Amino acid sequence: MDASGVYVRERGKLRRIGDTVLNPVASSPSSCRRTNALVLRKKHFVFTYNAEGSLRYSSKSLFDIALLFVAGNVHHVDSLVGFPEQIGDRLFAAAEKNRVFLKPDVSPKALRLFSDAYGDMVLGSLCLRNRFPLLSERMADIKTFHSLKCLDLFGCRLGDNHEIFQHLTSTSLASCLIQLFIGGNGLSDEGLQRLTAPVRMMRKGLDCLQCLDVSYNPISERALHYLKCLPKLEKLDVTGTGMTFGTRLKLTMWELLSLTYSEKALHVFDHSGCKTQGWAEQVVNQWETNGAQMPKQKRLDESRISALRFFGRQKFVREVLNAAPLSHNRDATAQEDQRLHFYKPPASSATDAPSTDITFWTSANKRKRPSEKCCDGVNASLPVKRVSSTALTAEDMDLLDQY
Repeated sequence: MDASGVYVRERGKLRRIGDTVLNPVASSPSSCRRTNALVLRKKHFVFTYNAEGSLRYSSKSLFDIALLFVAGNVHHVDSLVGFPEQIGDRLFAAAEKNRVFLKPDVSPKALRLFSDAYGDMVLGSLCLRNRFPLLSERMADIKTFHSLKCLDLFGCRLGDNHEIFQHLTSTSLASCLIQLFIGGNGLSDEGLQRLTAPVRMMRKGLDCLQCLDVSYNPISERALHYLKCLPKLEKLDVTGTGMTFGTRLKLTMWELLSLTYSEKALHVFDHSGCKTQGWAEQVVNQWETNGAQMPKQKRLDESRISALRFFGRQKFVREVLNAAPLSHNRDATAQEDQRLHFYKPPASSATDAPSTDITFWTSANKRKRPSEKCCDGVNASLPVKRVSSTALTAEDMDLLDQY
C-alpha cells in the first residue's frame, strides 16, 4: 500500500522480492547489518543480543504482523462478527497498545466494531461513580457499549435532561441492562418522567431492569407512578429522597410496584460489587488518566476564566455547589435508620409481603368516612394491586411531541 518492498525469508535467508539477499554476513550467521531497507520494516523483527554481545534478529510470525496491521487500521474494518473470541481478544489488546481508543475520531467506530461482534465481553459492567468529567468527555464512546448489564452513574450530575437518557432507554440496552444506579444526580420528578417516557409511551427500553437506585434525588411519591412501566423491577432504593417513611409509603409501593419494605439493607445497593469489567477496563482507565493530564494551554485558559469570574464569585460558587453531587458523611447508625430499600417478595409469600401496619392503616381510614359502614375483619384484607391505566396525561402528550 505504501509502495515499499516485500520481504521473504527462505531457508534462513532474508531477501526482498526483485532484489538481492539482505543478510549475507559471512563473519557470523547470528549477526545482522541493519540496512535502510530493514529499518523501514524494523517493527516486523525482534532484535536481541546473543551471549557474545552481537545484535541478532528474528522475524515475527505472519499472524503477529497481520495483527499489528489490522490493529492500526481497525477503523477501516467492516465487521468482526464470526471471528473467534481469542482473535478478538488479541486484536483488542493490540489496538489498546497502539492507543487507538484515545483518538476521538477513531475510538467510537473501533469500539462499536468490537461491541457488535463480542457483546458483553468487551464491557459487561461500567462504574462511573462520581466521575462526571469522564462521562462528559467520552459520551460518544460510552454509547457504543450496548451490552452492559450493570451501569453506575451515581453522582454524575445528570440533572433532568441529559443525553445519556436516550441511550439508557435504547433498544440495544433493553435486553441486557439489569442494574442501574442514578442516585445523587439532582433528578426530580420531571427528570424521571422524561427518562421513562419512551418506555411508557412506545413500550421500548429497560425491559430487563431489575435493580434501580434513585437515592439522594429530590423526587416525591409522584415519581413512583413513572416506574410502573418497568415490568421486571424487583429492588428499589429511594433513600434520601423526598419520600417520608411510613405506612402510606409502604402502601403506595405495594399498590404501584408490588414492592415491600426491607428491614435489612440490600447488599446490591452498597456498590461494593459494581465495577468496570471487560476487555475495555484498561481503556476506561486510560481515558481518565489522559483527561487528568490537562495541557498547559488549557490550564491557562481556565485561569483566565477564573479571573473573569472574580467579581461574580459568589454566584459562581453557588452554581458549583448546586451542581455538585450530594455528599453523605453520616455515621453508620444514621444511615441504617434512614435506608429506604424495597424489594419484591417471592411469589409464594406475596400475600404476606405488606406489613400488618398497612392493613391497620387502610381499615382506620375506612372508619373515618361517615358514608361507609364499619368493616369486619374479613373485609380488612390486603389491598389488591390496581391495574395501571394506559391513558396518557397532558404532560405525557407534550413530552411525546418533543420526540
